[in-house]
Amino acid sequence: MTAEAFAHPGLVLIVGAALVAALRGPWRAALALALPIAALALVAHAPEGAGTPVSFIGLDLAPMRVDALSRLFGVAFAVAAIGGVLYGLLQPRRMELPCALLYAGAALGVVFAGDLLTVFLFWELMAIGSTLVIWSNGTPRAFHASMRYLIVHLFGGTLLLLGIAARYVATGSLAFDAMTPLDAGAALILAAFLVNAGAPPLWAWVADAYPEANATGTVFLSAFTTKAAVYALLRGFPGVELLIPVGLAMAAYGLVYAAREGDLRRLLAYGIVNQVGVMLVGIGIGTAMAKNGVAAQAFTHILYKALLLMAAGAVLQATGRRSIAEVGGLARSMPWTALLAVVGVLSMAAPLTLGFVSKSMIAQAAGDLHRIGVWLALAVASAGVFVAVGLRFVWFTFFGPDSGLRPPDPPLHMRLAMLLLALLCIGLGVWYEPLYRLLPFPVDYAPYTGTHVVAQLQLLLGAALVFFVLRRFLAPARTITLDVDWLYRRALPRLGVALSGIWYAAAYAWHSAMAHVLDRAATGVRRMHGPEGLLARTWSVRSMGLWMLVMLLGLLLIGYAG
Repeated sequence: MTAEAFAHPGLVLIVGAALVAALRGPWRAALALALPIAALALVAHAPEGAGTPVSFIGLDLAPMRVDALSRLFGVAFAVAAIGGVLYGLLQPRRMELPCALLYAGAALGVVFAGDLLTVFLFWELMAIGSTLVIWSNGTPRAFHASMRYLIVHLFGGTLLLLGIAARYVATGSLAFDAMTPLDAGAALILAAFLVNAGAPPLWAWVADAYPEANATGTVFLSAFTTKAAVYALLRGFPGVELLIPVGLAMAAYGLVYAAREGDLRRLLAYGIVNQVGVMLVGIGIGTAMAKNGVAAQAFTHILYKALLLMAAGAVLQATGRRSIAEVGGLARSMPWTALLAVVGVLSMAAPLTLGFVSKSMIAQAAGDLHRIGVWLALAVASAGVFVAVGLRFVWFTFFGPDSGLRPPDPPLHMRLAMLLLALLCIGLGVWYEPLYRLLPFPVDYAPYTGTHVVAQLQLLLGAALVFFVLRRFLAPARTITLDVDWLYRRALPRLGVALSGIWYAAAYAWHSAMAHVLDRAATGVRRMHGPEGLLARTWSVRSMGLWMLVMLLGLLLIGYAG
C-alpha cells in the first residue's frame, strides 16, 4: 500500500476496522475512537485536486479527489463517525463498531472518489457494511429487515454497474462529474443513486431497516447511505428537473407517514426521507445558491438527526420500549436526554441553530427563480417535519402523558456523544462562518436578517400552535402502518402462492387430460392388438384366403390406375 493510500481517510477507517475487531478492552475503545478523529484530520488537511491515478484492469482510476464539496461531506461523515463511536463505545456487541467503521470508511470512499468505478466499489462496500451493522443487532427482525435492505441495495448496485458500463461505452470516460444531458448510462446511474436516496417507489427500506439496528447502528445508518446518495446526485446531476417532483413526493410521503407513526425510530426515519426529499429539490433547482443549500442542509441533517436518534436509542436502551405510546414523561428521570433532544428538534430550523442557517438557502434559491409553488412546498415541508417528527417525538416521549417509567439518563459516554453534536448544532448556528467557508460556492447569503428571523419564528411558532391544538389527533396509536414495502413483503409472496396454486392446478388438469387420452389410446390398441383383439385373434384359412384375394385385387387396381 502506498503512502498516499494511508492518507485516504476512508481506507484508514476500513483497515482500522479489522484491527478494532481483533482488539479487546481499553485498547479497542481507544483505537475505535482514534480512527475517525484521524480521518477527520486527514479530511481537513487533504490537498485540493486529484491524487495519483491507479491502474486497474487497464483503466486509470482516481481514488482520491478533493474539492470543496467532497471536503464538506468528508468532514460531516468523519464527525458523525466520531459521535457514533463515542456513543457506542462500551456496547457489548463485538462486531458492531468494526462493521460501523467499515461502513463509514466506504462512505468516505464514495465522497472522495474521482471516477465512477471507484464509486461503484465503495458503493457496494457501503451496502455490505451497512447490512452487517443491521445484522449486529442479532434479532430475527433485524435479520429479515437486513435481507430486504440488501436486496434493494444490490438492485441499486446492479443499476449503477450497468450505467457505468453504458456510460463508458458511450463516452470512453469514467469521470465522476456532472452527467447532463442524460443518456442511457447516465439515466441508469441516476436511478441507482435515487435507490440509495430512498426515492419512490423503493423508499420504504429506510423506515423498514433503520429501526431494526441496535441503538448505535441506527445512528451510523442515518448518517451515511442517504447522504452519500445526496452527495452523488449533487456531484453528478445538478439541475436535473426530474429531481424536483421526486423530492417533493419524498417530502410529502415522509410527512404523511410520520404523522401517524408510533415507533420511536421509524418516526425519525420518515423524517430522514422528508429531509432528503428537500435536498433533492435543491439539487433539481441546480443554482449555486441551491447547491450550497443542499450541501449545508446535508451537513446539518447528519448532525441533528444523529442527535435525535441517539436520544431515541437512549430511551430504547433504558426502557426496552419501541413505541411512543408506551413512554411519556421521561424528562422527569432523563433530564439530560430530554434537553439534548430538544436541542436536536430546534436544530431543524430554529434561529441560533445550525438548521436555521442552512435549510432556508434552498427555499431562497427557489424564490430567486420565482418558483412560488416550490417555495411554498418547501415552507410546508419545513413546518410539517417540525410538527410531525420533531414535536411529536420530543413531546410524547419526554413531556407528554406520564407513562410511570423512571429510567435514568444513559451512561456518560452516550451523554458526551449527544452533547458533542448538540454543541455543534448550536455553535455552528451562532458562528456559521466556518460552515459557509466549507460550502462549494462563494456564499452571498445573510441568514440573520430581521425579515428572515421574524418569518422563521412565525412559521415555527405557528407550527407549534397547530401541534398543541391538534396534539390529541397527533397522539401515537398502537397501529401498524402499511407502506409500499407491503407490496413485496406480503402482496407479492401471496400472489406467488396464488399463481403457483393456479399453475399446479393447470398442470394437474393437463396431466389428467393427457392421461385420459393415452388411456383411451391404449384401450384402442388393446382392442385391436390385445389377446382378444380383432387383429390378434385366430382366423380360419378360408378367411385368410378371402383377405389375401381382397389385397391382391387392390394391388391390381393400383397397378392399372398407375
